[in-house]
Amino acid sequence: MITLTRRHLLGTTAAGLAAVARTAAADPAEVKIALLVPLSGAWGRFGVTMREGAELGVRDVNAQGGVKALGGAKLKLMVFDAGDSAEKAKEAAQRMVADQPDLVAASGAYLSTFTLAATEVTERAELPMLTLSYSDLITNRGFRYVFQTSSRGDDQANESIPALLKMAEQATGKRPQTVGIITDNTGASISFVKPLRDSNGEKFGLKIVVNETFTPPLADATQLIQKVRAARPDMLIMPVTVISDAKQLIEKMNEFGIGRGRLPTICSGIAVADFDMQKNMNPALLDGLMTVVANWDAKGEDQIQAKFKAETHEPWMTQNGISTYGDMWIIKAALEKAGKADRHAVADALRTLDITDGPAMFFPGHRIEFDSKGLRENAGLVIVQWQKGTPITVYPPELAVAAPIWPKH
Repeated sequence: MITLTRRHLLGTTAAGLAAVARTAAADPAEVKIALLVPLSGAWGRFGVTMREGAELGVRDVNAQGGVKALGGAKLKLMVFDAGDSAEKAKEAAQRMVADQPDLVAASGAYLSTFTLAATEVTERAELPMLTLSYSDLITNRGFRYVFQTSSRGDDQANESIPALLKMAEQATGKRPQTVGIITDNTGASISFVKPLRDSNGEKFGLKIVVNETFTPPLADATQLIQKVRAARPDMLIMPVTVISDAKQLIEKMNEFGIGRGRLPTICSGIAVADFDMQKNMNPALLDGLMTVVANWDAKGEDQIQAKFKAETHEPWMTQNGISTYGDMWIIKAALEKAGKADRHAVADALRTLDITDGPAMFFPGHRIEFDSKGLRENAGLVIVQWQKGTPITVYPPELAVAAPIWPKH
């Protein structure tokens, strides 16, 4: 017979309470993650879509049991406005890491210029940051806590330009020989045109006949489009990141008789494929316009697209919505692997992830694996084209929901 003394009982109770405390510490009720995106200024529209994707992702993760390795802990999303400049994005990142020291991971910051500034801060804080930004500089700085889910702008150009030239040849029987470039000076846009400019077009068998760079927002597109009309390139590469700039350039092309599909025009990034383009200009002017992006609504994603549209009332999900939605699931997968709500453990888990299901299904290539620099392996790209008032995926074939149409001018 065992006699329980008061001392033994108290000791047992204390040990039990300590065990409970350790379990609670290991398995928190909620895990804080952050979203740092522009919610005001010229790029605010894109940040809103990212927030919508992140919020839906967090709701879905939590509704499906939270982080099981942490006793079903729920994700808690902390949202920060990156503003309309690199300086403001950096200041927002500083507030984020100072005000929320228990964050385990973050996603953001949309524009490459903002991401480059913000990740200087998150890297010092050793906070893992997922980003859909395109600039090749993001993962070429030797950082350990940056994870780029999108293919870089230069990689997108190296893959998409040959594909576009093949589209042209199949549609018209001849290959484009000359190209014009009009680009803004943001990091992603410069990264996209870099392979063309570095070889003066020779790498792709093209001659550059217009080569212009502007600072957004654009005051007047007249001189830029006059140069294009005078040079008469076979195709135009036009990376822009501000909706108002894209609108002005496209309308000016129509005014000068080279719009409405007359001149094959290829952009980079999602500005020209946002709903605000359709809402604020004649949609007929957009027909045939293409843009190269890292992600988009694609074949096989019908269920999540329908849910996003129903809950947000957005007409399509866009790269920003689906990539940021996927980021929430990537962070969840890293937490499951890490087994604890600790930013260093989460970073280690991200470095060693290799998954082809779950969050991988929301990204081209359907695989989440990062190289030693933090760049997602074989990230791929999507070419989107405006057809009958809607931007739809036309490349690669396995993700396409329609065949591309090459303008015959």
